[in-house]
Amino acid sequence: MNQNTTTKLNWGIIGAGAIAKAFARGVAMGSTGTLLAVASRDQSKADAFGNEFNVSRRYGGDQGAGYDAILADKDVHAVYIATPHPMHAEWAIKAARAKKHLLVEKPMALNAAQVMAIIDAAEQNDVLLMEAFMYRCHPQTRKLVELIREKVIGDVCVINATFSFHSGFNADSRIFSNALAGGGTLDVGCYTASISRLIAGAAIGQDFADPIEVKGVAHLAKTGVDEWAVAVAKFPNDIVAQLATGVGVNQENVVRVFGTEGRIVVPNPYQANRTNAEPGKIIVHKKGEKEPQEITVPADVTSFAYEVDVFGRAALEGKKQAPSPAMTWDDSLGNIRTLDRWRETAGFTLEQEKPEGYPKVTIANVPLSMRADNSMAYGKIDGIDKKVSRVFFGMDNQRTLPHTVIMCDDFFERGGNAFDTAWGYGGGIMERLLGQWIKLRGVREQVVVIAKGAHTPMCDPVSVDRQFRESLDRLGADYTDIYMMHRDNPDVPVGEFVDVMDEHHRAGRIKVYGGSNWSLARVEEANAYAKKNGRRGLGVVSNNFSLARMVDAPWRGCIAASDPDSRAWLTKHQLALLSWSSQARGFFLPGRAAPDKREDEELVRCWYAEDNFQRLERANELAKKKGVTPINIALAYVLNQPFPTFALIGPRALKETRTSLPGVSVKLTEAEVKWLNLET
Repeated sequence: MNQNTTTKLNWGIIGAGAIAKAFARGVAMGSTGTLLAVASRDQSKADAFGNEFNVSRRYGGDQGAGYDAILADKDVHAVYIATPHPMHAEWAIKAARAKKHLLVEKPMALNAAQVMAIIDAAEQNDVLLMEAFMYRCHPQTRKLVELIREKVIGDVCVINATFSFHSGFNADSRIFSNALAGGGTLDVGCYTASISRLIAGAAIGQDFADPIEVKGVAHLAKTGVDEWAVAVAKFPNDIVAQLATGVGVNQENVVRVFGTEGRIVVPNPYQANRTNAEPGKIIVHKKGEKEPQEITVPADVTSFAYEVDVFGRAALEGKKQAPSPAMTWDDSLGNIRTLDRWRETAGFTLEQEKPEGYPKVTIANVPLSMRADNSMAYGKIDGIDKKVSRVFFGMDNQRTLPHTVIMCDDFFERGGNAFDTAWGYGGGIMERLLGQWIKLRGVREQVVVIAKGAHTPMCDPVSVDRQFRESLDRLGADYTDIYMMHRDNPDVPVGEFVDVMDEHHRAGRIKVYGGSNWSLARVEEANAYAKKNGRRGLGVVSNNFSLARMVDAPWRGCIAASDPDSRAWLTKHQLALLSWSSQARGFFLPGRAAPDKREDEELVRCWYAEDNFQRLERANELAKKKGVTPINIALAYVLNQPFPTFALIGPRALKETRTSLPGVSVKLTEAEVKWLNLET
């Protein structure tokens, strides 16, 4: 789409239900767009929709054929995703890849992991993305934000937000279907979360605020979705919100805001009229005044028409996000995270979020496979008969199956086949989740798994044996490719550790073992014992190694191998090094570290030093020459050593993986490696 020559957006709608019809009326009322095409899984529905709204291009067909067709239409500039909730992520991602601007009906997706994936697709493909909370575009909402910021009722203390209706129970209806992600929280409770976060944000001078704490309760219908539910949320500045929703009970759908100097009531907060324009009304009760002030906010069109034009103006101006109070990317992420916590604490889980019901395909609805154009590099570790990606994915912060699946799928698609976890991570959650992903995707013989145990104070041969067996059970595996003793205990004769590891190796339960945070002298001693006694010795070591010198260990007992003596030893022995914190925990990210930036206490404690800032300066300089980022140079430094190296990274978001992996392709000369490390 060329914004310089286009004066209106050509819209396509994916889905032909009631909400799609409301949006079609909004396009007709608005001034920035034309409705060009509609797509349905049923050609007759597409035709009927086209006849009703005078849409010339009508795409239909089962298995998504109509949806594919509308995305292939080069004249369609933007698409409105109006499918049932579980289909939002798939078609939003496909639309982004087709270079279409995206307006996705609320909730944008089922959980935060899916929303992250949609945002990442939009960012990669340089398209506008907005979640369709139409009330956010109505002038009433902007006026409400203005009143809160002006403190007309003083400091905000309590927010009450309700959106609930009574729909007769029907197990086959979308509203009560677990398979279609029904229930109050996802269908309309999302409004209460979004408006509370908007008000709390305005109260503290921000576009929105995310809750510090969320606790929910719910009554679940026979189908497992919430028929009615309530949550309490605590925001910064001790602002507290009460959220109520339901699809099986009528409640008073209003928003009340209580402050130190009065209260505000919004009788029709969500402006959901689908056919006619409705003016806004905000009632202000000020402390000490007998009569309330009633503020009328004129409106010429429906909320849907305002939404069309807010989105349309942003697209025509070449923006990738619409301005607040419309939903920005971070706003949508914060909202779905609030809903995730609400559902989790209320006991409402979708069947497709459970291991037994999780889809067998990726979020884009295709079987998992490595992309042909991936740029991953691979290495060899003696004792492992698989190729090993030079980058390992660290499983140490994924706490839900959806997050794990989306992150691991993406890493695998990018060519990564090596995964790192440990007995102590998350009390075993990380091992279980990794095992569930491997089973779900059927990739056990295609991936290389590091398991770890023997963390202080349980660092002895008996504990190692017990933890290793528990790790296998959690992973659902009968062997692990690499096992690391996560710490050493010099009080234990090294041969006792070797004997335990060798026993498991001989039984086929471990292919290769090594030491993480072991001194190289201790490694050498262990291998000498193994050679003398006919045992398998340590085949790998996993200490910190990065361009930035580790000033102080992030955790007790951690050891780095970045010093000259360690590098010389590794070069001599050619023992594979699996480096943790290979990118110095983000020290080289653009704008992350600077002498005057001291908010991240751990970053300051572990990596701030004059010589590291010199390395950062040189990484910036070399990155500009090679057309990459400093974090890519930091990764390349680890991978371009005169001994075998593998980098462990711990991305928490898809963007972190995506922006890190280009470092795999960066080639550094010996002179550049030395220059980066201040050796020349």
